[in-house]
Amino acid sequence: MKAAVVRDAALPAPLRALVAEVEAGLPARGFTPAAAGDPEVDLVVNATTLENARPNYLRPDPSVFLATLVDSDGADFADETALKRATYAALVKTMSNVVVHRVQAGSLGGRACFMTPELGFRTRPLGSSLASEILDAVAPLAGARLVIANRLDEDLPPALHQGDDATRALAAAGRRLAALNLLPTVFDLKEVLTERDLRLVMKYFGLKQISYGNLSARRDANGFWMTGRGVDKANLARIGHDLLLVKGYDAATRTVLCSVPPGNDPTARVSVDAIEHHAIYRAVPEARAIVHVHAWIDGVPATLQSWPCGTQQLADEVAGLVLAAPDPSRAMIGLKNHGLTIVGRSLDEIFERIEGRLTQEVPAL
Repeated sequence: MKAAVVRDAALPAPLRALVAEVEAGLPARGFTPAAAGDPEVDLVVNATTLENARPNYLRPDPSVFLATLVDSDGADFADETALKRATYAALVKTMSNVVVHRVQAGSLGGRACFMTPELGFRTRPLGSSLASEILDAVAPLAGARLVIANRLDEDLPPALHQGDDATRALAAAGRRLAALNLLPTVFDLKEVLTERDLRLVMKYFGLKQISYGNLSARRDANGFWMTGRGVDKANLARIGHDLLLVKGYDAATRTVLCSVPPGNDPTARVSVDAIEHHAIYRAVPEARAIVHVHAWIDGVPATLQSWPCGTQQLADEVAGLVLAAPDPSRAMIGLKNHGLTIVGRSLDEIFERIEGRLTQEVPAL
């Protein structure tokens, strides 16, 4: 694998030293040094300041893993929430998969904060091993490959243009999901991003808008209905936009195949987690529905890695854990530092199992 390091022209000396340690440790983790413009680069380490956070690298392929390092003295953080808000702002402004925020001084100093887009947040005491901890966290994830491309074929049978029993069940379940109010972040991105930065984040991560969780229901042995990307779960009405029929997957091009009505909006996209749902339905014929939430239930088996959403690696690991469950058709799997994927015989059965048990705070694993 190949790795590149990019940075602001002017960085504080302590941050320059940390970046040098991380860069020196890349070859031992199996990375060959490369320029950021190399089309085959797998990992880019970005160093910038908290006050003027910038990506220094715009990925041509969303699969390139971007880790950003920032420093602060901690003096301006009134409390833990303020610290998280500043860290999350740096994460989204740099469009990173993970940000490592080193807080060296102040009342909240002496720690390194790791944060992901799903709001996975963990801290570690500062020490001489920070560079190694950063490499341990990002190296296994750098080879993850996103499966978020869609091909929309206008071949949906006319009888399904207004949906069916499964889409009506999804619409009802969407209202139940919306009522749970499980937003993926406690921070309003409009408060931490300029309008331009918000547009860039949406573009590079293939988002329509910030959303919360997703739902799917099997239609037959070969396909399933699933919520669209970034749609309002409380109003799942439009076939081919709010709900799409996934009919297959082209592994050669990493493309999810969808059937839509003629004249469909060409920008419509199914949820980024479609590849995970596809893997589960293929592995477990008895599974009839899947719900994903940004929340937690104690005691669930969880993935070993914090794979980014929409990656083949996450789909494979979750499907393996589902198959290992006592009853795969009713499995509940934790996505490390992210949320839950719940499999069921119906959407109603899933909600009966989770309502009243969910904790919005996802623990750092």
